[in-house]
Amino acid sequence: MKDHFQIVKDYLLELGYDITAEDAEEQLFIINDEEEGIRNLVVDCEDPILIVEQYILELKHVDEKTLTRLLQKNREIVHGAFSLDETGKKLLFRDTLQLENLDLNELEGSINSLKLLMAEYSEYLLEFAKADANSAKEEFQVSN
Repeated sequence: MKDHFQIVKDYLLELGYDITAEDAEEQLFIINDEEEGIRNLVVDCEDPILIVEQYILELKHVDEKTLTRLLQKNREIVHGAFSLDETGKKLLFRDTLQLENLDLNELEGSINSLKLLMAEYSEYLLEFAKADANSAKEEFQVSN
């Protein structure tokens, strides 16, 4: 039986990532490369899949327009997608890969997709966060 946890660790090190946390019992890593937009990226070996997930931002006000824009952006993401956590308030990047046949190129492609997303859409995400903050201000002014 393959030691997927060790294989993934070796790939992450070969790709030059800083493993800031590692939990062999939970079979997960947390990696960082802040210059490339990677911050507390969770790499979780949940046999039979590998989950790659990063928190992007908190959504204060979720409406149909917001969700539509996120789904439209999903179409442009090379690997992975935007997703929401269980509360529906936290925007995440998430990708899943098969552990059994995982190779270095697949893992690299998944992480590179997040880097590209953060580089290409950082302005959009900032605008999104500001719009969310402005909605909160407007709501506060209306209620007072």
